[in-house]
Amino acid sequence: MDEKQVQLISIAETAKFYASLCLGTTAILSVFAFLFLIPFVVDPAISSLMADYEPEPVTCVASQHVYAEGLRNCSWSSCREGCTREATRCHQILVNYSRIPFRDYRPPVQLEWDVSDTRFLINAEGCGYPPSVNCSKFARQYGFDSSGTPFPCYYSRVYPDIVVARYSWDDTLRHLILSIAIPNLLFAASIGVLSYWYCPGCGRACHKYMHHFPNEDDDYEDDAY
Repeated sequence: MDEKQVQLISIAETAKFYASLCLGTTAILSVFAFLFLIPFVVDPAISSLMADYEPEPVTCVASQHVYAEGLRNCSWSSCREGCTREATRCHQILVNYSRIPFRDYRPPVQLEWDVSDTRFLINAEGCGYPPSVNCSKFARQYGFDSSGTPFPCYYSRVYPDIVVARYSWDDTLRHLILSIAIPNLLFAASIGVLSYWYCPGCGRACHKYMHHFPNEDDDYEDDAY
């Protein structure tokens, strides 16, 4: 074996080492990413799909808006910036809603409310993180001086008392699929390549069902007998 071949083998081994390091890191990060996504994406998305929200927005009107401070007064909140901590300041908005689609509402029609004074949440979880969730902006849009002005909302067909401001079935399903598929596919691909490279039995397992075709020497030995 000449020096050039030795050098090529050394380069290949070095590349394999760094590739293995990257694949191992990817597998570990994929596990942590999936565990992180379970409470923040997977579980809320499944809950939203099971609640079966009306895909077309209906007509809502805020009936009451309370701004409270303190853990005792914030037993629930329409909007919370951060899903893992208790709210010490909260906006509590109650709404009336009619199942009339918002696009069909024409003022000054007097609506008959299907559900009155029910809790109104910014989304299915009632929380989120900036910049997508801004509770001060949310309160200005749906509470305070906006009280009495009709706006679109989404109610749950399974739990009619649950009303949210934001919902998209397509986005919810897409986020659920991506949050499950991407980490698991990265983990499976990384472990698969590493197993093929370093597991002695994997190479034999891959070829155990391959047919063995006799070579010329085998034919010659058979003829000799």
